[in-house]
Amino acid sequence: MFVIAFIVTVLVIVWAFISPESLKMTGTTMQNWVVNNVSWGYTTLMIGTLIFMLVIGFGPTGRIRLGADDAEPEFSTASWVSMLFAAGLGIGLIFYGPMEPLTHYLNGSPAFDHLEPGTPEMIQPAMAQAVLHQASLPWVVYALVGAALAYSSYRRGRLPLISAAFEPVFPDGSNRILGKIIDVFSVLVTLFGTATSLGVGALQIRTGTSIVTGRDLEGNTFTVIAMSVLTVLFVLSAVSGVKTGIRLLSNANMFLVIGIGVFVLVAGPTVFLLDLIPGTLLAFWDSFASMMAVTPTTGAEEAEWLTSWTTLFWAWWISWSPFVGTFIAKISKGRTLREFVTVVLFVPSGISILWFVIMGGTTIWQNQNGTGISIEGSGENVLFDMFAELPFSPVMTIAGLLAIIIFFVTAADSSTNVMGSMSQSGRPLPSAPVTLVWGISLGLVSIALLLAGGRDALSGLQSIMVAMSLPFSVILVGLAVSLGKDLFNDPAMIRLRYARVAIRRGVKAGIEEHGDDFVFDVTEVDEAEGAGAEFDSENPAHTEWYTDVATEDKEKTE
Repeated sequence: MFVIAFIVTVLVIVWAFISPESLKMTGTTMQNWVVNNVSWGYTTLMIGTLIFMLVIGFGPTGRIRLGADDAEPEFSTASWVSMLFAAGLGIGLIFYGPMEPLTHYLNGSPAFDHLEPGTPEMIQPAMAQAVLHQASLPWVVYALVGAALAYSSYRRGRLPLISAAFEPVFPDGSNRILGKIIDVFSVLVTLFGTATSLGVGALQIRTGTSIVTGRDLEGNTFTVIAMSVLTVLFVLSAVSGVKTGIRLLSNANMFLVIGIGVFVLVAGPTVFLLDLIPGTLLAFWDSFASMMAVTPTTGAEEAEWLTSWTTLFWAWWISWSPFVGTFIAKISKGRTLREFVTVVLFVPSGISILWFVIMGGTTIWQNQNGTGISIEGSGENVLFDMFAELPFSPVMTIAGLLAIIIFFVTAADSSTNVMGSMSQSGRPLPSAPVTLVWGISLGLVSIALLLAGGRDALSGLQSIMVAMSLPFSVILVGLAVSLGKDLFNDPAMIRLRYARVAIRRGVKAGIEEHGDDFVFDVTEVDEAEGAGAEFDSENPAHTEWYTDVATEDKEKTE
């Protein structure tokens, strides 16, 4: 599996360096095909996943624990929420937070084509459109992968691999060809999804450094040098296994980002932003259906818009789901499905909404009040142009640049380890050579796809990422089916079915024999009258439901 995934990666890197225009053209063609032919599938997947997660979280299965029945969470609720908070903020939010709402405000969107762009009436719809893309449905996809992996690993004792979660559909999937294909795509989609985010970070690092140093750093030279240096840093971090420093750095960055958000709220148009919070939520709720109803068959303008926005982001979140889902699974052992769904779906989304209202609302307000803030290139200038209009702009520019660099290193470090683990049968600590290979590959892919994008540097990254997300969207559907089958046959659900039958029959027998004066007791009855009379309790799917992978590996070693 490692060899196949690595060969595909090398081929893309070589292609990008030898013929970047060819790669860009191919990627763009694939992206356009996906948008024109499969946008309906992405929309259906996002909505279907939302419904599925709400059903398993708030239905009878919500009481099932991600672990044994008596398992206790490994982290306190506060620490768990804090780690989810850290996972919810990243390069993408810093890049798109101030930029995307401003873009929709200035240019409009098909769902709000009846409104005039750049007018006060467009403010709340612009915020709602950005929230749809960045702060709502992304966490639905992450939650599905996280729940499937956590349940499969901690409740069923399987390997922490996406292929292992398919056990109900095809047993021993991790050791079969189809299982290997699933794991290969999981690695590749993580690689290209992370590469896109690192490319976004690199563009902002270039712009921020230009402002801090006062030098014009436009062009590829600085970008390539900066990404090469950062690649060396995160590869050394990933190979060394020194995670304490990265964890401290990540936590420090979380407080840095909170500080940036609070500063912008206080130093910016505070009352305007506070008014915008409930307005954005209500606008999002009111226009959700119309935003999701935009399709490429409506017209060329809608198809082009979906290519640049909605379908692009659905593909991006799908490509990030193995990485983020694995992280969420690791920190969620012992939680009930109800706790898991409630917190994972709503807490990070709520934080992200606040971030977008503060950052995007500020850039819109600045534009309204004649500051001249605009979108240049791919939009990497907007964050720093926003800081330029606020007090202590030099300090805030450095703080923003520092946050982006830390996010770059920590995200790449974590992604490298996840890819190493997935390509080594779920090994918790992947070997140094494999980690080294994936770290270098991630850096090279990011650089190669940035160069392939040409003047619009993001285009090369995004087109390949969209193409890679398509097969994994099919895998997500399989994950939902497998998790549903697993939950249906879970011991807790079997006991619930037993209880319902026993109570129904017990009440009937009690009334017939004792009228109103009876209580329940456990009594052996004839086989045909028992709670499990209509249930095949000797079926291996029910009796052999737990596989202790750790014990099996130990026995094989001995």
